Amino acid sequence: MCQCDFSDPGQANALHNSFNRDGYVVVPSFFSKDVLGPHITLVSDNLDPLVGPVEFESDVGYPGAPTSRTSRGGATPRRLLNAIQRGNLADLATHGSVKLLLSGLLKTDRLFVSQNHHNCVMTKYPGFSSSTQWHQDIRYWSFERPELISMWVALGRENEENGALRVIPGSHRLEFQREQFDSELFFRKDNEKNIKLLSSEKVVLLEPGDVLFFHSRLLHAAGKNTTKKIKLSVVYTYYSEDNPPIAGTRSATHAPVGVI
Repeated sequence: MCQCDFSDPGQANALHNSFNRDGYVVVPSFFSKDVLGPHITLVSDNLDPLVGPVEFESDVGYPGAPTSRTSRGGATPRRLLNAIQRGNLADLATHGSVKLLLSGLLKTDRLFVSQNHHNCVMTKYPGFSSSTQWHQDIRYWSFERPELISMWVALGRENEENGALRVIPGSHRLEFQREQFDSELFFRKDNEKNIKLLSSEKVVLLEPGDVLFFHSRLLHAAGKNTTKKIKLSVVYTYYSEDNPPIAGTRSATHAPVGVI
């Protein structure tokens, strides 16, 4: 299934070093086109007709989003939720190659995928997609340690024109003050401390089957889809057994799924 050999010490060490330095790493052709085909078909079948649960662009209130469900474009999907419960999409989340890579990065033999965070198909529709401002995922999550990794699987090409992710390399290693974030915990673009850092942004370019792995403390953002084609990605988040979610928080709402 996976086109990579993470049991090779040289390849694994290079990937680990890159991830530890930058807070993210892209693995080209992680999943083959043959493997992606059935998953793309399932996602298409879940989009038309639309199969819930779904988050709509009008639900999030982000820049460029429709203002309500009844406004023009208000029924535009933003995420198909509960991806791991959608048939064969679970195969991507729990595949052995994913466990081999992430077990090395998180230094664990007991790996879990969260059902509370990400666990979705990210969609960006032409015309009504919104922008996502700079943020760290861990600012919205509650775990004993901020050591989680998300896997972003590109089901199609991702570039600046259709709203690819933008990242700040190395930002996962930095400590920030509360005033560097606004009331909704987005990284402020008008803060003097932030301006220089944001100038180092990189656009993450992906081809179908490429996978982006990124740290929960990595600053990232995304633009609108200005093309005429829907952009689709499957996203899961992982953590080790010794870093459980804090009881009573949203992060502990649903039991995790073991990656075995």
